[in-house]
Amino acid sequence: MAETTDKLRAFIKAEALRLGFSAARIAPAEASPRLAEDLAGFVSAGFHGTMDWMVETAARRADPRMLWPEANSVVVLAMNYGPNGDPLATTQMPDRGNISVYARNRDYHDIIKGKLKELAGKIAARTGEDVKVFVDTAPVMEKPLAMQAGLGWQGKHTNLVSRELGSWFFLGSIFTTTEIAPDTTETDHCGSCRACLDACPTQAFPAPGRIDARRCISYLTIEHKGMIGAEFRAAMGNRIYGCDDCLAACPWNKFAQTAREMKLQPRPELAAPRLDFLLGLDDAAFRSFFTGSPIKRIGRNRFIRNCLIAAGNSADPSLLPLCQGLLADDDPVVRASALWAVASLEGPDAALRALPKGESDPIVLSERDSLGH
Repeated sequence: MAETTDKLRAFIKAEALRLGFSAARIAPAEASPRLAEDLAGFVSAGFHGTMDWMVETAARRADPRMLWPEANSVVVLAMNYGPNGDPLATTQMPDRGNISVYARNRDYHDIIKGKLKELAGKIAARTGEDVKVFVDTAPVMEKPLAMQAGLGWQGKHTNLVSRELGSWFFLGSIFTTTEIAPDTTETDHCGSCRACLDACPTQAFPAPGRIDARRCISYLTIEHKGMIGAEFRAAMGNRIYGCDDCLAACPWNKFAQTAREMKLQPRPELAAPRLDFLLGLDDAAFRSFFTGSPIKRIGRNRFIRNCLIAAGNSADPSLLPLCQGLLADDDPVVRASALWAVASLEGPDAALRALPKGESDPIVLSERDSLGH
């Protein structure tokens, strides 16, 4: 039996590397003792913000067997997407928008899921057992599972860190009814380092290993649907989709490698897109430009809201006409964000003069009132 298990493990790991994954490890399909407690604490503190699905799926997230009772083992896989230069270079270009490294090309869900299915098919054919694949689209706590599997440990920024890969990698998993001997759980190697905590522009970490999503720029620019709180706008800078600051600060990334998968190499037009171009996108142009990109999923209005915050932080008067034009946008959050951007670039009085007469939406009027008039 041990020999069969060893051969199966070796086969899975070799096939994973052949398919382009950076690493593969095995975990038992059972709950980590502290997982349910940690998740409950996160939710009860309100750190999940408006992500109500985390509450609704908490039981299944806390225990893999709640998701699939017949599962016995989980193959956890990593795919590197490391940048080929300074990941924060664009944050120093106020006329550009900074997009998180992982979103500068194709949607990773599409790339990884196909490879997971191929590997899962090979496992099923070899064992005669059932398999299911997951990649960030089901209630799977992939980071704790990956830690159990020995892929890495959850750093103080709550993201997974690997001694071999740093922290620039995606995770996917294959659940199987096959019993496979697990790998050794990884231990924490952060020590006294707090570089990731200190790097956060909005102080989103109330304690090491705890994140308040409501303060996280990734949450604010991707998950959050309404106005972005005034207290976070300046700290956002030109980050228009996601934030990489805590990842980029991690010393373990000295071991990170650049992405090998060509579909994860940055598209030139997404590496440092011009804000004047982005602010001019209507819905059709937005959908066309971001075809195949994860950015498309948040929709044009939320994305333009983010770009308006970046414009307001740019101190670039050439962006003023575009921001003024968006004061008449169909979406009230866009209009209110445009009002803030105009006020930031030209002053509150100028913004109020530019506001179209007859504006009655409460979101816009609230933003108008916050300008002190």
